[in-house]
Amino acid sequence: MSAISAIGLETHAQRYEALLRATNAIAGCSDCDTAADVLVKELREVIAFDYLRIVALDSETNAVGWHLLYSNGRREKVSTGDAPLEGTAIEWVHEYQQLLVTSDWSDESQFTKHGRLLNELGIASTCTLPLARAQRRLGVLEVGRTRPHAYSEEEVRFLSLVADQLALAIDAAVSSSLSRQAQDRLKLILDVTNQVVSNLDFQELMRAVSASVRRVMRCDAAAIMLPESDGKHLRVHALDFPESRGSFTEKAAIPIEGTLPGQAFQSGKPTVLNRLDPAEIAPEMYAKAAGEGVNSLCHMPLVSRGRVLGILAVAQRAENAFDTNAVEFLSQVAKQVAIAVENALAYGEIADLKDRLAQEKLYLEEEIRGEMDFEGIVGQSSALRHVLGLVETVAPSDSTVLLLGETGTGKELIARAIHDRSRRKDRTLVRVNCAAIPTGLLESELFGHERGAFTGAISQKVGRLELADQGTLFLDEIGDIPTDIQPKLLRALQEREFERLGSTRTKKVDVRLVAATNRDLEKMVEDREFRSDLYYRLNVFPIRIPPLRERPEDIPLLVRYFTQKYGRRMEKQIESIPVTAMKKLSTWHWPGNIRELENFIERSVILTHGAALQVPIGELTNNGRTTPVAGTRDANERDQILRVLKETKGRVAGDEGAAARMGLKRTTLISRMKKLGIDPRKVS
Repeated sequence: MSAISAIGLETHAQRYEALLRATNAIAGCSDCDTAADVLVKELREVIAFDYLRIVALDSETNAVGWHLLYSNGRREKVSTGDAPLEGTAIEWVHEYQQLLVTSDWSDESQFTKHGRLLNELGIASTCTLPLARAQRRLGVLEVGRTRPHAYSEEEVRFLSLVADQLALAIDAAVSSSLSRQAQDRLKLILDVTNQVVSNLDFQELMRAVSASVRRVMRCDAAAIMLPESDGKHLRVHALDFPESRGSFTEKAAIPIEGTLPGQAFQSGKPTVLNRLDPAEIAPEMYAKAAGEGVNSLCHMPLVSRGRVLGILAVAQRAENAFDTNAVEFLSQVAKQVAIAVENALAYGEIADLKDRLAQEKLYLEEEIRGEMDFEGIVGQSSALRHVLGLVETVAPSDSTVLLLGETGTGKELIARAIHDRSRRKDRTLVRVNCAAIPTGLLESELFGHERGAFTGAISQKVGRLELADQGTLFLDEIGDIPTDIQPKLLRALQEREFERLGSTRTKKVDVRLVAATNRDLEKMVEDREFRSDLYYRLNVFPIRIPPLRERPEDIPLLVRYFTQKYGRRMEKQIESIPVTAMKKLSTWHWPGNIRELENFIERSVILTHGAALQVPIGELTNNGRTTPVAGTRDANERDQILRVLKETKGRVAGDEGAAARMGLKRTTLISRMKKLGIDPRKVS
């Protein structure tokens, strides 16, 4: 079942719950006028309509007994004599007991009088449905909208369910002379309906329904049986038998062939036995029934949408317990139980689907809750602008990107920015931290595994590579990937194919790779700690993320950003940051980069008890002494320029020169190099 279908089932259940509230409220009304007001109010929660009409008719004379008309946002005043039905769609639906969908009344010529009324009310399309219980015709429900073609097949199916439930509720509201037994039986129908929406645990639901049926029908036992996957047995999923002698038990398997419940399951028709006779029942079943003293049995098929889902079985020790009326009522109960079974099974499938999605994509939910856009990247420094310029350049392509930089510099945010500006932005960005996953599990996380592939592999698992198909795979800390996995990763990237652990089936994937590391991969290649072919495959478009000490002008912006972020989270109104504190923060070298700064500001917000941020300046020390970093600005800038010159082989000017990479004018960079004593010829 897809996630989309899962969402659809949940929406259906919510509508059904609203329908339950409507029918319960209507059935509880003491008179028709009160029922009408409640009906309109509660049905608003169930279906959308601009026009609502309900006509209750005498089952023998077809005379109008009650008439409700709602349109133009109000209930219309009508009497039973003001509603001639001859030649109308309502008369046709009541006579033939078939629903009628009219997509556009401007094109309808069969019911002209009815069409004129709807035209006066501004109604363009309607769905007209019969209201009936068993063989008794109660009336007609008609709903309409001001726009044509308003009723899809799915909406019509749900309206049929609304009509079935309203027939029960309206019958209770209109009929003031119901016997006590009939009232109890109606309560059973509503009770079973209530169980459908209030209890979605399958086993608990089946037991609750069985107990309700046994109690109201005054039976000795009630059970619900569902077919096994082998197609040869029915399994007793719920049994309510308070005075059982132990012959019948839950979980018992009953053959379909040659048994009364099996006959009802195969034929879709009830089987009734009102006197225990060994000639009419299988020997094993006869022995069990006789051992319990049971003489009357009734097996009702649970049918929903033309499919038999299982069997509702009831039993009594008395003979002749199930007459025609009892069987007819049990057929109505079986319809509700079938809905309960269908919903419970559907929710079981949803639960399984959610469990699987939670196992395979839990981390994606964490990703979605994170900051997924450029707004999470704070700063205006030339170094950062240079990086973002490279992101804009490479993002539209499918080229592999290698992010280089110290820990805490925001490589993951840059990876997100690349994905969000790529053609794959509507697909998934799947993140794998190669350093955080144990070596023995990393291969399974990347490629997935089949059930039984290794000890502990109790179920199939979809790997991150497969999840990222048509999207982007972000391999963080790529330098920590074990050497034995590197060839498999290289093959997956080059050939776009792989096999799950324990499988010989090759799977194709289309993945855009963004990798990140804080390690020196070139040195690792020299030391044979990293495969050179994988390195060259990753190093298509390298982007170096500058450490925070190389972009000190961004520190005040980051401090304000994190102060506002954690101030809102902790519900603190922080309006200012002391100048001395900001100066100290701006001159600190932040070895942990942005991550360290963020944690430090969060701690500062926690300590703040006023409108000004209380910064624990004393913590910014090495060995208890404050480190003067202002004087190291030149050294930091010199290191940065030397690093960029090394990358450009001493080239200063041009599109690929150091000045362009640093976001500076050529003359500005030359001036700074002279000041810092840097000779680009020596660097090259």
